[in-house]
Amino acid sequence: MRKSKIDPPMREANDRVTRRQFLKGSMGAAAALTIVPRHVLGGAGQTPPSETVGAALIGCGGRGPGTFSDLNREHKLNVTMLAQCDVRFRDRADNKTIYTDFRRVLERKDIEVVAIATPPHWHALISIAAMEAGKDVLCEKPMTRFIAEGRAVVEAQRRYKRIFQIGTYGRFGASRNRQNIETHKIMESGLLKPCKAVHINRGGFKVKEWSGKVNLRPESVPSNLDWDMYVGPSPMKPYHRHRTGGTHRCYWDYEGGGLADMGQHFFDPFQWIYAKDDTSPVEIEAYAPPAHPEACGMWGWVEMKYADGFTLVLDSGEWAEPYNRQEPRGVSMSDLDEKSRRKVASMPDSEPLVGFGEAVKTRKRPGGHAEAAHRCATLLHLANIAIRTGRKIRYDPVKEQIIGDEEANRLVNQPMRAPWHL
Repeated sequence: MRKSKIDPPMREANDRVTRRQFLKGSMGAAAALTIVPRHVLGGAGQTPPSETVGAALIGCGGRGPGTFSDLNREHKLNVTMLAQCDVRFRDRADNKTIYTDFRRVLERKDIEVVAIATPPHWHALISIAAMEAGKDVLCEKPMTRFIAEGRAVVEAQRRYKRIFQIGTYGRFGASRNRQNIETHKIMESGLLKPCKAVHINRGGFKVKEWSGKVNLRPESVPSNLDWDMYVGPSPMKPYHRHRTGGTHRCYWDYEGGGLADMGQHFFDPFQWIYAKDDTSPVEIEAYAPPAHPEACGMWGWVEMKYADGFTLVLDSGEWAEPYNRQEPRGVSMSDLDEKSRRKVASMPDSEPLVGFGEAVKTRKRPGGHAEAAHRCATLLHLANIAIRTGRKIRYDPVKEQIIGDEEANRLVNQPMRAPWHL
């Protein structure tokens, strides 16, 4: 079990008995009896300090409290909240337990795990800084605001060897379904060429709900809000309440509409079932009206094709006629020749996916690891790029660049407002 970095001094202060004093007092026939508090030993209903984890929440509105509570409820980590950080705490920050600047939180050595629930334009920078500071990270979806950020997070996770996972767990349930396990093995084998499968995700993207407003009139910044810190690496725009709270999702500066809000939930199980955790589509085409440069808007469908022929379709169900270019088509052993069927049948099932809490304790790679989460977020980013540009795009999943379209490629690696940078 991983020990808390603050455990030894806490125990010494509380018990008033040092190890040397204990050993000295235990020697000889007249050794004194030393009573150790029950919470130090653990036992039923008691959690010893050596099994608690110091944690912080960065981004305390909306989903934030739920994200933090998942550390205990979902991941069984026995965390203790040592700090909260939010740009809306300007009028009550004490820089002891309440902060407005995440960098001050990451300086603390007693914090081992960070839960991040800010708007997505902050996810990458805070995740990278947290891992560099030696923290494990549970981050809300979507993983990033644009594709290059995701690759930077993956590289940071590998460099600093920290545990990183996005707070969406669809793949864990999907990986326990027998039919999904068979599909995963078929796709992982690489024997199905060309793959004619078509997976259609219909509805649930909240497209209209998270469509932005245009020509917003500037408003006065609330006294409790650090607007400059809220905007952070995104382009500076005048404050308007609709750019904050849940409606931040409506603007390209901070997220990517309903597709970005819901996409990682939908694509996470898909990525595992069809063994696409290490690649991305090569052709992306969207059917949508002209996009606004600042405000997210409506779209009809997006068709994404992989190099092996597999096609993923997103059908919003909220604009224009439903997608009808292809019918859904699954994957089965009957798609393979006899030799290939025998080979797939002999493949062992994948090891059970490791959850975030277990990964923190054992240092094993979590099931929703950084590379898988990045490839998942790349799907929603590619879809949004096709919607924003209004044309079919071709993508290199190895170089992670759009081919032959510089305007579209600028959305892959977007500039950040100084002094912030990847």
